[in-house]
Parts: sequence; C-alpha cells; structure tokens
Amino acid sequence: MPLKVDDCIFFMLARASQAGTRFWANCLSDMGITAVQAMVLNFLGDQDSVTSKELSERTGLDGATLTGVLDRLKNSGLIQRQRHPRDRRAIHICLTGDGREMVPRIQERLNEANRQFLAVLDDGEQTVLRQMLRAIRSSPNVQ
Repeated sequence: MPLKVDDCIFFMLARASQAGTRFWANCLSDMGITAVQAMVLNFLGDQDSVTSKELSERTGLDGATLTGVLDRLKNSGLIQRQRHPRDRRAIHICLTGDGREMVPRIQERLNEANRQFLAVLDDGEQTVLRQMLRAIRSSPNVQ
C-alpha cells in the first residue's frame, strides 16, 4: 500500500517546522526582529565576537543567508563587524550594547514560547521528542 502524503515523515516535519516558525515569529513580533535574527542574537549572546564562518556553523545558515541577516542586524544597531586585531582579513561579529540588552529578553520569550508550544505534550513526551529530533539530526544518513 502506498504511503499517504499526510503520513510521510518529510511532510510531517515540514508542517511542524512551519508551525513552530510561525509561532516563534508571532512571539517576537513586537520586538522588531525575525525568528532567524533572534536565533543569531541568541548564539552571539552565548559566544560573542565570532567570525561569520563560526556563526554559520553554529546556526546552520549558509553564508549568503547569514550575510543578509547580519546586514539587517547591523542596520538595526544590534551587531557590529570588527576587524580581528591580529588578522586584518578576519571580521568578528559582535553584539552592540543594544544587542546585548536584547538577548535576555529574547531568552525569556524563547523559554515561554517553548513552554507554550509544547504544552500539548507532557514532560516525558517532550523529552522523548527532543531525543528523537537530536537522533535524526546526528544520524550519518542525514549528513
């Protein structure tokens, strides 16, 4: 019997991703940043002053996409690009004061959004879901 489209894991993951992205974007709507911009700022909040390459590896964004996101964050005054003191070719991405102030607010929203979005699952189901998603991401077949 052929697999119904609604039961296809790729369709189900895509729809769940779309729902999560929409939900997260709505949680950020009054902050004037997108879901992807919030992710980049969060990563910089964890480790500031990194190269674009390092940030690309951590976020999973390709270079072209990340450049556009960084341009918009720079224009918003939330990040700056600084030359590396010992390597003139290297550029480090750094939070500005405004960006640094925004990170804890993003983190608060992220914690609450996670709680609300996953409220349909009990604690055990949430743990299992996270374990399954990590297993899929780290599978050698997916790389």
